[in-house]
Amino acid sequence: MNHDSTFGTDAPVIGMIHLPALPGAPAAPDDGAVAMDAAVERAVSDATRLEAGGVDGLMIENFGDAPFYPDDVPKHTVAATTRAATEVAAAVDLPLGINVLRNDVEAAVSVAAAVGAEFVRVNVHTGARVTDQGIVEGRAHETIRLRERLGVDVGVFADTDVKHSAPLTPAGYSAESFADTAERGLADAVIASGSGTGHAVDDDALEAVVAERERHGLDTPVFVGSGVRPDTIGEILGVADGVIVGTALKEGGETTAPVDPDRVTKLVERADEVR
Repeated sequence: MNHDSTFGTDAPVIGMIHLPALPGAPAAPDDGAVAMDAAVERAVSDATRLEAGGVDGLMIENFGDAPFYPDDVPKHTVAATTRAATEVAAAVDLPLGINVLRNDVEAAVSVAAAVGAEFVRVNVHTGARVTDQGIVEGRAHETIRLRERLGVDVGVFADTDVKHSAPLTPAGYSAESFADTAERGLADAVIASGSGTGHAVDDDALEAVVAERERHGLDTPVFVGSGVRPDTIGEILGVADGVIVGTALKEGGETTAPVDPDRVTKLVERADEVR
């Protein structure tokens, strides 16, 4: 995957589409057809608003499906995610990413291959993390081989020190793991995030990840994956190579709310000032 040619910029802004609860999830309407229609309607609406606001790419995930399966979601969730992603891909002309929470990368890569998406997000690609789903282990060996078997050029964007989790290893692993994730895990980009959804990444932690990349002589892009706001995106893009933004682009700054077009425009305009 070529970073610049995919997004048309060397510092892309990727907007999040947080799907409401899909059929079969605890928070979904009892009528599966109603749940599916609501998910598709929201996904397409958010996608068109994000595109109109000038983002460079989209990421779709089953955010409303909590509590999440650790690494193997039901087949009906894969099907519903594919349906929503298909509708989004038909409605907009932007690079699309897939994230199947919590860490079902086989499903994400499969959905991406089916709908022609350009990349996936992997919360735990290498190593292991303690999460609210228990211990989640990376499956880089399976993910990269699946991509090759399917014959698709789907980029793997892998988190380091992923939000809503804690390491099983000593402090400092997040920066040192960059080489394992990018060099040994063959990730196409690495994502640094704060402690939770909408939480800002620690400046020192972000700089440590970038420094570790430089120390190993790698050119793997580093994205910031949470807590990006109009007042911080300039500083962030001075260090990182791109951002993934969700909460700051929603009405009232609420993660589960619809996308607010004015918030999108404001953030993209600020990004354009520094790139």
